[in-house]
Amino acid sequence: MLKVSNIEVSYGDYQVIWGVSLEVAEGEMVSLLGPNGSGKSTVFNTISGLLKPRSGSIELAGKRIDGQATHDIVRLGLAHILERRRVFPYLTVRENLWLGAYHPDAKPHREQTLEEIYVLFPRLKERERQAAHSLSGGEQQMLALGRGLMSRPRLLMVDEPFLGLAPGVVQEMKDAFDRVNAEGVSILFIEQNVQVALNMSSRGYILESGRLALAGASADLLNSTEVKRIFLGA
Repeated sequence: MLKVSNIEVSYGDYQVIWGVSLEVAEGEMVSLLGPNGSGKSTVFNTISGLLKPRSGSIELAGKRIDGQATHDIVRLGLAHILERRRVFPYLTVRENLWLGAYHPDAKPHREQTLEEIYVLFPRLKERERQAAHSLSGGEQQMLALGRGLMSRPRLLMVDEPFLGLAPGVVQEMKDAFDRVNAEGVSILFIEQNVQVALNMSSRGYILESGRLALAGASADLLNSTEVKRIFLGA
């Protein structure tokens, strides 16, 4: 579903990503991990077209997408949920969700997809006429995820989905991830909690200072002394 090959990324003259490669198979859930400042969000922003790589290539379902506009990449089946939710605060829940289905392939299915989102997150249905800024942090995260799903993606990328959430809400979000993934949507996500991330995903990639430090099956990474060194300095 996704193939990132040897990308290098700079902010102006300052290089921040060196030769990073990763893959997500169809129907797979994969985590991207690393300490703060390791380049995780930069990799996501490059995949979704918000940044352009200096070199390397990015393929979505076999099609080159590096260099394409972000809205065209969305239409090809990629949804990117940014860190810190980024909902439209003064629009209602329903209006926020409606905007997620703006591209021509999603528009004809808006009502059907909206009902599917309300089944996934019943609290959004209860609050559909409320302004987004009046929601709790957990509800806003549900809204951000729901808005991304309104585009009917084949690949969902989520940056820090559990940031600042209460344990009960984290479990709700994890259950939602499992349900979406079970319906065939591939998922690539960033998460600071290594144990949570690797318990959710089948495989993981770990960045360190803009370079790929480790990659492998989640079970192997959970027991890796190198992972402990990267995150704990052990």
